[in-house]
Amino acid sequence: RKRSHQLGAMAFSASTVLAVCAPQSYFIASLGVAAAIVFANLGAAYGTAKAGAGIATMGIMRGDMVMRSLIPVVMAGVLGIYGLITAVIINGKLDKPDTLSAYTAYALLGAGLCVGMSSAAAGYAIGIVGDIGARCNALANGKLFVGMILILIFAEALGLYGLIVGLVVTASSVEHGAGLCTSYLS
Repeated sequence: RKRSHQLGAMAFSASTVLAVCAPQSYFIASLGVAAAIVFANLGAAYGTAKAGAGIATMGIMRGDMVMRSLIPVVMAGVLGIYGLITAVIINGKLDKPDTLSAYTAYALLGAGLCVGMSSAAAGYAIGIVGDIGARCNALANGKLFVGMILILIFAEALGLYGLIVGLVVTASSVEHGAGLCTSYLS
């Protein structure tokens, strides 16, 4: 009777339950890679398409202002680069999947979501401002250009804030998550 009581206590010991790294941690961290690139590219695609439609419409009225109005398209494209940078950096942290702790995995997922969703929001803002700004700038004979650029800069800053936070979280995730579990292969 005493021996079965000891075995039961060992089977449910917190130290043995938490000591082995979960195999799904690699999958969770890989979702961070996917979230960064997918959502950032969604924002970039929307911003490019929406601003491009406005530029095309504006080009009918004032063809001489088309090249000057391409700035929102370039700014939207940069958002995709933010996602690419983050996805590559997160993927570089996934070199030892068997010792990846849940802490690190969720931190990398959070970093990917932070960059991706911030870039999606920035792309939405850039698309709307680029569309309407290009049309109104053409009607105002270029007098709204500086104001439109300032608004676009602040919209792009939203994506940049997400990139900065995502990179900080990614950089510290492996260090803080190291040693929290042992390999599930051993």
